[in-house]
Amino acid sequence: MAFAVIAHYRCAPDDEGAVRAALLTAREGTRAEPANLAYEVHAVADEPGGFLLYERYADREGFAAHKASTHFEEVIVGRVWPLLTERSVTFAEVL
Repeated sequence: MAFAVIAHYRCAPDDEGAVRAALLTAREGTRAEPANLAYEVHAVADEPGGFLLYERYADREGFAAHKASTHFEEVIVGRVWPLLTERSVTFAEVL
């Protein structure tokens, strides 16, 4: 069953450019993963520093492989997360 991830990220407005660039880098690596079905990066309208990510994987195992990837560790954990002031994630099974 397909597995979706919706992540809400917020950073200080001064860090918005760095977070945006890193998320776009992560998008390229993630879209190349065999189990990735979608990876969309959105800037939240009227919320400086706000981002929304919509990710879809073939299954939970595909998402686990994503989290174990080098680009996830280097870009998301290493470059994005340290700049965030807020982060929430929702996991869902696609019906």
